[in-house]
Amino acid sequence: MPCGCSYVLALIAISVLVFVQGTAQAASAKPLLSRITQDSKTSLYTISIKNGAPPLVVDLAGTLVWSTCPSTHSTVPCLSDTCHAVHHQQPRRCRHVDGGWFWAGRELEPGSRCACCTAHPFNPVTGECSTGDLTSFAMSANTTNGTSLLYSEEFTTVGACAPERLLASLPATAAGVAGFSRQPLSLPSQIASQRQFGNKFSLCLPAFATFGDTPVYLWTPSPNGPVDYTKIIRHTPLLTNPRNAGFYLPVKRISVTWNGPEVPLSLPVGALDLDVRTGRGGVVLSTVTPYAIMRPDVFRAFAQAFDTVVARDRISSVSRVAGVKPFELCYGGTGGFAMMKRTGYDAPGIKLELAGATGNWTILNSNYLVRGACVGILEMGPAGMPVDGEPAIVIGGMQLENILLEFDLEKRMLGFSGLLNWDLTNCYSATFL
Repeated sequence: MPCGCSYVLALIAISVLVFVQGTAQAASAKPLLSRITQDSKTSLYTISIKNGAPPLVVDLAGTLVWSTCPSTHSTVPCLSDTCHAVHHQQPRRCRHVDGGWFWAGRELEPGSRCACCTAHPFNPVTGECSTGDLTSFAMSANTTNGTSLLYSEEFTTVGACAPERLLASLPATAAGVAGFSRQPLSLPSQIASQRQFGNKFSLCLPAFATFGDTPVYLWTPSPNGPVDYTKIIRHTPLLTNPRNAGFYLPVKRISVTWNGPEVPLSLPVGALDLDVRTGRGGVVLSTVTPYAIMRPDVFRAFAQAFDTVVARDRISSVSRVAGVKPFELCYGGTGGFAMMKRTGYDAPGIKLELAGATGNWTILNSNYLVRGACVGILEMGPAGMPVDGEPAIVIGGMQLENILLEFDLEKRMLGFSGLLNWDLTNCYSATFL
């Protein structure tokens, strides 16, 4: 079937990326809020933002919005600026699931060597990709003033169509993926370009995402009422990997601490560094990896430090026991780690020291303990990760839950709270939910 390219739609798509809306409209644009849900089977997070359609999987390293499409849909011409932008976002390596079906029966545009603009949707779980038309998707989200919901607004984003087979290993309810990277065709970048309300977004997994420069008030036991956590979070610069659009932390040292002095991981100098030439190394955040994954040399050093702290600082007979797949580090004894009244298990903390940051990131009990006995941090297998290069550490979804994360795409900074449970609150305590 001919693709029926629409130059009118192309102009709309280009305006998403280029044209600045009128001053009055930009001044009145309010931040947006969307609910996030965690899938119980895959542990992946989906966002309900595609208007009247199934949700999309949240991928912090994703460069595109992509979804399955009806057989007839509008498309973007390959000679447009938008198409030129999407061609710079093709995955460097992936396994194609379609065998080149896209080009079958296509009619070329007059004076062009190609048919409609093609994008390359990528499944971050399987490492597979496809080719598909670049089109526009109808979206909707609630506006917010940071304390409450206001009203629903509709808008459009540019995205790629993808075949059903690319949905493999995603939640059964999902229709595609929403990329959240700093690339121009990611969901946050497109929304910020349209609404001119600040190139920021926040995540508080597994509950919600906000778009725009907005406060986030959480209910706490404070007698003064809800607290704006965007005012009290720490900040760290983010590193850029030219071969991976993910968000990298400038981790210079890792240590394990509990009731005594901290025990640093015994690693060579630079073992955690990101090599910007090859794209290897570094510590990257991921919403599509359920648990943290460490390169073998880093994992061995971590396991040794963790065992040392447990043996030295334990207050009961807790000790290493046989692992429970896929977890290698499991601990037992008289009930394993003791349960505290309000903040979870009494267990070591894992401190990430960040270069140039206003504070360090400490991974606490609820962000790594599985069933109170196993450490939800895995050793990277021989196949590595389905991304270019091989990171030293992937910080997974479990490590990000119930932490407020504020991404400033313009300044390349990340704001992060501590584990909210320790303040006797959580992401579901936001006043606008």
